[in-house]
Amino acid sequence: MTRIAVLGAGSWGSTFSLVLADAGCEVVLWARREETAREIREHGANPAYLGDVRLPGQVTATSEVGEALDGADGVVLALPAQSLRENLSAWRAAGLTLPEVPVLSLAKGIERGTDLRMSQVIVEAAGVEPQRVAVLSGPNLAVEIARRQPCASVIAAHDEQLARTVAAWCAAPSFRPYTSQDVISVEVAGAVKNVIAIAVGAAAGLGYGDNARASLITRGLAEITRLGVAVGGQAGTFAGLAGMGDLVATCASPLSRNHRLGHALGRGLDVGAAAAEVGQTAEGVATARAVDETAHRLGIDMPITRGVVDVVDHGVPIEQVTTALLARSVRPE
Repeated sequence: MTRIAVLGAGSWGSTFSLVLADAGCEVVLWARREETAREIREHGANPAYLGDVRLPGQVTATSEVGEALDGADGVVLALPAQSLRENLSAWRAAGLTLPEVPVLSLAKGIERGTDLRMSQVIVEAAGVEPQRVAVLSGPNLAVEIARRQPCASVIAAHDEQLARTVAAWCAAPSFRPYTSQDVISVEVAGAVKNVIAIAVGAAAGLGYGDNARASLITRGLAEITRLGVAVGGQAGTFAGLAGMGDLVATCASPLSRNHRLGHALGRGLDVGAAAAEVGQTAEGVATARAVDETAHRLGIDMPITRGVVDVVDHGVPIEQVTTALLARSVRPE
């Protein structure tokens, strides 16, 4: 039986552990807090993140990273994007290196300050060879996946065989992985869709209808594609699961943390109060800042992203941002 270490016991890490177990893997889930690990070990549940969903018997947990990594055939990193480097660097400094096995990143974001994608952070902070790193993206609303509702996603790696190996870990009855070698596009799409989801959520919070939200999603996809192609991605990837698929799910569903955060902003809450209302990490705020910096450096037009930054960082009223977007000069689509 393939043994997988999943580092990070939040909603997505815990949910993906369930997927791995359903696919036939033995899973050791690392939790930062011992009480969380004990709850998983003794009761097969992580109620703080998964409610009443039960984890399969093949999932156990520990609060010791070394114990999770011991004997692992693969490692899954399910840590928030903006704390990924901090954790990897701390473990490496303590002598805990990732084993010479495939490493899968579940994080969706761009690192603030370096503008690096998550696979690049892993290579740099953990000293892992690039050919051992794979990434996952797609419509991944954890609540639905934890309840074993049908879902498809993309596993991307520069090496096709690595992508196939990692996809085999999670090919479960209700979870269908596809493979790709376009790592750049899959990561860019997975990160920037969180920014667009904030904008769409804000439109909903303002009371705007489906026309406005569909317009934001469509033009948001154009922004994502422009950025992805500029940094070396393939345009066609953005029409697939990692692009349009993930964008639609994240923008349209109230299960999305970034959508909920945007909705709170649209109702008039400031970003601190909105984040407190969501109660879990919404990666889109930090990612918006990193993406905006990258777009500015590369000379790429990303007005929706800029509008999100204006709201969360500069206190610009959302109505003013909406007016500015609608007032942009007429141009070809």
